[in-house]
Amino acid sequence: MKSRSESLIRLKKFQVDEKRRQVTQIEMMVADFERMAAELDQQIEIEHQRTGISDVAHFAYSTFAKAASQRRDNLLASAHDMREKLESAQDALAEAIEELKKVELLDQREHVREAAEEAKTEQSEYDEIGRLRLRR
Repeated sequence: MKSRSESLIRLKKFQVDEKRRQVTQIEMMVADFERMAAELDQQIEIEHQRTGISDVAHFAYSTFAKAASQRRDNLLASAHDMREKLESAQDALAEAIEELKKVELLDQREHVREAAEEAKTEQSEYDEIGRLRLRR
């Protein structure tokens, strides 16, 4: 019984670790997307200063600035999508942690029950030894 509960605990710990890795990976992706978008913002601003045109509707607006704006918008949209996935991954992590706690609690209760049974058996053996001594 112990090996089964121990392997179940190991499995649950592995699942928690895997969910934690997923959360961390998604957080890093969101941070990377936001960092890249900020860098594009800076590049767009530099291009505006270089050309002297910051009006997107202007006929001579920089092609580079247009493309950089589009990439920035795409990155921000991706970051938004990843934040939604992050929420889902965090919920899955919380659920996995709860399952691990339940399994550990059940294992702990099983150990307490086994210890109580062993103590009871030991006590009955001592009682038997005591009865045998009294008969002599």
